[in-house]
Amino acid sequence: MIRKILIANRGEIAVRIIRACAEMGIRSVAIYTEADRFSLHVKKADEAYSLGEDPLAGYLNVHRIVNLAVATGCDAIHPGYGFLSENAEFAEVCARRGVIFIGPSAVVIRRMGDKTEARKAMIAAGLPVTPGTEENLTDVEQALEVAEDLGYPVMLKATSGGGGRGIRRCDDSGELRHNYDRVISEATKAFGRADVFMEKCVVNPRHIEVQVLADAHGNAIHLYERDCSIQRRNQKLIEIAPSPQLDEAQRQYIGGLSVIAAKAVGYQNAGTVEFLLDEHDRFYFMEMNTRVQVEHTITEAITGVDIVEEQIRIAAGLPLRFQQHEVQRRGFAMQFRVNAEDPKNDFLPSFGRISRYYAPGGPGVRTDTAIYTGYEIPPHFDSMLAKVVVWALGWEDVINRGERALRDMGLSGIRHTIPYYLEILRHPDFRGGHFDTGFVEGHPELLNYSLKLQRHEIAAVLAAAIVAHTGQ
Repeated sequence: MIRKILIANRGEIAVRIIRACAEMGIRSVAIYTEADRFSLHVKKADEAYSLGEDPLAGYLNVHRIVNLAVATGCDAIHPGYGFLSENAEFAEVCARRGVIFIGPSAVVIRRMGDKTEARKAMIAAGLPVTPGTEENLTDVEQALEVAEDLGYPVMLKATSGGGGRGIRRCDDSGELRHNYDRVISEATKAFGRADVFMEKCVVNPRHIEVQVLADAHGNAIHLYERDCSIQRRNQKLIEIAPSPQLDEAQRQYIGGLSVIAAKAVGYQNAGTVEFLLDEHDRFYFMEMNTRVQVEHTITEAITGVDIVEEQIRIAAGLPLRFQQHEVQRRGFAMQFRVNAEDPKNDFLPSFGRISRYYAPGGPGVRTDTAIYTGYEIPPHFDSMLAKVVVWALGWEDVINRGERALRDMGLSGIRHTIPYYLEILRHPDFRGGHFDTGFVEGHPELLNYSLKLQRHEIAAVLAAAIVAHTGQ
């Protein structure tokens, strides 16, 4: 069994993994750079080690992290999401040094991380894919020829892309010429590769993904789907499980496809198969994420399965504890990514000190975060502060609980996205379960909310005014 795990990540996902380790009787080792010295994951781990002054370099140093794992007696490394989580070299170095990588093999990471190779693998497995190029594009002239054959609009995508980066929609040849070099530049900066390919654009689809688990003994199951259609510029904002837009036949179909996909590539551990669903209810494979997802929480809420614990068990060589027919879902769950951004100012990041914070509670409410009152948000990382997760038996119930939980949450000192999410929850199309990836862009009026101070904020303003007036 695994006895000690180094968490090669930071923030809320590191805290999440530390908690799973504590429940399994496994010692946890945190890493941090100077910007994260006072982060919650550093405080909660059994051991914590500095990786230096540079805020980002330490989290991306494969050999230093693996060397530290070996030096501290760790059996395994959990990469979380982002950073090195889908880095095949990281998995290879772990294998060479005798450290278990909690995730799929380097071969699978490399294959599914290359979007053109992933398309080929899924075509061979019989999955429907969006029409597009089977190989990378050679230059803009070839891109123009392919676009004419596919018909506009088309999507330019970085072959090694992920997280919504390196993607541009092109509605005509002029936009394609303009965006081609931009995607090349984005791909090179973000992923170290200049390769891009092209797909036919599915206009305003629904974004549906399926959580899968697969072990080393040939067992693979799905844990139902999540609807990630509420997004802005390919960045997810609100996620829902299961999708209120699918019927039972569609749910079984897409779940079955995802298990086929996992088995076709010899997948092991937790993964997510992502699809687009067009206006004619046709599914198209989009990509496979070879790591735990930010939104794994809502799948846990509807199934009762601890996905991080299952990741660790699978990495230890244990078989899955349940078969497909034993996985039951119940109710609806919704996750809100509370970001340090100002929606009224084009979602500009809002870094600084959190002057007051308290988490929402009550039935069916979970908050995953690494912030606390007095915490200084470093400007070097992603802007997500917390994940507020709500569960309820019915669709209308989970919306109402989401409203209540977001209003209950106390968060002062920075701008954040909670008021914007409350507007989304009140919109009749959302409440009716009718939305797609164009929802946010199609409803600019959602930004016309008024900021109302909560009681504790009013008290703080009054106190500051009194001090300023009296000089005390």
